[in-house]
Amino acid sequence: MSKPKIALIIGSTRKSRFADIPAQWMLAQAKARTDIEVELVDLRDFDLPLFDEVASNLWAPSSDPRAVAWQKKIAEFDGYIFVVAEYNRSITGALKNALDQSYVDWNRKPFTAIAYGSVGGTRALEHLRLIGVELMMVPTRNAVHLGMADFFKVHPGLGGSGNMADVEANLLPAAQASLDELVWWANATKAARG
Repeated sequence: MSKPKIALIIGSTRKSRFADIPAQWMLAQAKARTDIEVELVDLRDFDLPLFDEVASNLWAPSSDPRAVAWQKKIAEFDGYIFVVAEYNRSITGALKNALDQSYVDWNRKPFTAIAYGSVGGTRALEHLRLIGVELMMVPTRNAVHLGMADFFKVHPGLGGSGNMADVEANLLPAAQASLDELVWWANATKAARG
């Protein structure tokens, strides 16, 4: 069986987003492994409309070619790592819309995350896990949480260094556990889907 193909999805589209810094760090952690292939998928690169279909693609084919292109991209992967920004105790509207644009392409695939924001993005990630269950995904127990002290230490717009190496020691054990778990589930679900 070939190595699982994993998408690292940046879930924020704001011009001033912080997401690129943890995304690049997590991408480096994933690429250092030999048991997965990983690709960065940036929501900015997809001109997704607000969800306006008759139903999800579980029930009816999507009519908007932008949604269909997104579905085809998501279908390429065996699992996902989400970069989760916490906005008002939940995920971004852009990420929710991207999740809603597809259904069957997420099914029976695992995901983990690197989350940041108030209390390490925990509340946003909990919302993502609930959405993932509805999409028939496998949310992992482990994830990487960039807590407020580390967030301020790194966020360049808030006086931080812009360098994840400054907080890496706090995050590496969680990253290792998250990726180990993601790989296990990706192999298991890939075999089962086959």
